[in-house]
Amino acid sequence: MEKGQFFVAGINYKKTDAAIRGDFAINPDQYSSILSNAAKLGLKELFVLSTCNRTEIYGLAPDADTLIHLLCEVTVGDAETFLQLCYIKKDAAALEHIFSVGAGLDSQILGDYEIVGQMKLAVKFAKEKGMIGSFMERLFNTVLQSSKQIKNETALSGGTISVSFAAIQFIREQLADTSNKKIVLLGTGKIGRNTCKNLVDYLDTRNITLINRTEERAIELAAGMSLMHANWNELETEVHHADIVIVATNAEKPVLNTVNVKSDRPKILIDLSIPNNIEPSLAQQPGIVLANVDDLSRINDQTIRKRRAEVPRALAIIKHHMQEFMVWSSQRRHVPVLKAVKQKLHDMHSCGLFLTSRRASEDINTEAIQKVVNNVAVKMRNRHQPGCYYIEAINDFMTSSH
Repeated sequence: MEKGQFFVAGINYKKTDAAIRGDFAINPDQYSSILSNAAKLGLKELFVLSTCNRTEIYGLAPDADTLIHLLCEVTVGDAETFLQLCYIKKDAAALEHIFSVGAGLDSQILGDYEIVGQMKLAVKFAKEKGMIGSFMERLFNTVLQSSKQIKNETALSGGTISVSFAAIQFIREQLADTSNKKIVLLGTGKIGRNTCKNLVDYLDTRNITLINRTEERAIELAAGMSLMHANWNELETEVHHADIVIVATNAEKPVLNTVNVKSDRPKILIDLSIPNNIEPSLAQQPGIVLANVDDLSRINDQTIRKRRAEVPRALAIIKHHMQEFMVWSSQRRHVPVLKAVKQKLHDMHSCGLFLTSRRASEDINTEAIQKVVNNVAVKMRNRHQPGCYYIEAINDFMTSSH
């Protein structure tokens, strides 16, 4: 990895709220455009991670501005706003960041392991478009190894806690008894399914109606958990009669707004989507309590305290894997020099003048040359004097020729 090549530029929950992050959220079509535009610029290795808590672009590029421009030319938000709120890291700092993100150390809820799956999908998408080369492939695989070891050997992701579980805690804080409350869950994707399971397990209720744009998915989940389902066209009626509405959809604009939510009864609305899929102004309506992912992530319980105690162990594991990657990257940087040395020695070996002036024979072969090249590789890892290697290699080769 040459200095200044590897960058990450991004925004996350630390300096931006859900609304701003929504302006920089990336959908599959936007992602395709970013990768296509990057290829036109001659970039070869790049991927974008866009979740409810962050949007980040990772890549080998001449500078961070190139990556930021690629990202922001397809988003609702503009580059000027992004630059005011973003972090830019390069080289070792960028490596530290991707390892930290992959481990859940940088998540809004410490130890949130779902980020690994999201990163896998992001890299897979980029790879399908031809934008993951040997550097990114090796880096991502090392990040996965590190993350897996942290998951297996520490309690950083221990206990039951996630945004979907935080929604349950929020409901409990608002209502002492939920046994007779009608719950409507919009969206049965991964987050919706997790939330649904938590509702059943922790609130001990099956008074839950599932609604999904693709009705078959709602029917399937409802049947598997003995719950009710409704058609998307019945959304307004179902929401009207609900006490609790949880939205885990992936729409580009709110599915609940002041037009379709009019109620004379108290209601808890929970938005697990980015961008917001519940219009924020609904919070101003009498009787409405609204929480989004930022509100839900402000939790500080015993599980989080236990996870914090595991951070030093996680960092030690990251350090080991990061050093391993940097050794590989350093060796990769030396490959052109080593190839040139090897070719030079082959040229010398086949040179008639060299053969007559030395007792060289068939025995001075590829094996001898490779031995010299291996010695050069060891020296290159330990020293930083590239100009000396040709001379040393020739000297070593001639010495071994006696």
